[in-house]
Amino acid sequence: MANFTAADVKRLREQTGAGMMDCKNALDEADGDIEAAIELLRLKGAKDVNKRATRTAANGLVVADLDGTQAGVLVELNCETDFVAKTDLFQQTAAEIAKTAISARVSDRLALLAAEARPGTTVEQLIDEASASLKEKLELGRFARFEGGYVASYLHRSDAALPPTLGVLIQLDKDNAEVAKDLAQQVAAMRPLYTTRDEVPADVVEKERRIAEQITRDEGKPEQAIGKIVDGRLNAYFKDVVLTEQAFVKDQKTAIKQVLAQNGVTVTGFARFQVGQA
Repeated sequence: MANFTAADVKRLREQTGAGMMDCKNALDEADGDIEAAIELLRLKGAKDVNKRATRTAANGLVVADLDGTQAGVLVELNCETDFVAKTDLFQQTAAEIAKTAISARVSDRLALLAAEARPGTTVEQLIDEASASLKEKLELGRFARFEGGYVASYLHRSDAALPPTLGVLIQLDKDNAEVAKDLAQQVAAMRPLYTTRDEVPADVVEKERRIAEQITRDEGKPEQAIGKIVDGRLNAYFKDVVLTEQAFVKDQKTAIKQVLAQNGVTVTGFARFQVGQA
């Protein structure tokens, strides 16, 4: 029988975040030596991470953090099951990653992974440690950061028992909390792909025009009417995928660009992340 106490198991668990039985087994194998047990757990954790690498992390949450109203981040953290998504450790890890993104002022996902979340611990290492403790594959999903103007966020829970799985970050050129909230909820509900019509790539527009023309010809429309019908169908496409062209969810007779004009603001960008969707 190894020479260790329940207090030793507790201490090892606090230092490593490993499960109770894993700590007991490590202390038993290390004959009560705490440092040796820590090394054993680290080795075991590394092996477990390699095993988890081929598994799919399709669940998780979306978290936001703001630095006043001048900067904001939106972070997706993925795990394998809803069960882990509900845990305090998983949610605390996500919140810590978002705070790191704000404080480190990183602009992309790779820079965030390399940023120091705690003294001597990067975000990537923080995720690996949580993964070892939770015994599931965890990975950093999408990341967005806006800075300047007025930045606001919106998070939505699809299930009251789960953390938010849908998040939106919105950026305006000037302060307007009410419009920012309305636009964030608009983006959440209507899933636009672009902010303005000018952002739609030329090849996408050409493809949609080509499809609209083919459909119109297949319908047997008169040749002289095809151009006008195609333009109408292309405008309908823009109203579906462009935020400023969409009908306002609170008033279907008003377009978002009219809401912006009435309030003297411009939307300069948005990000929308939903767990399980690209």
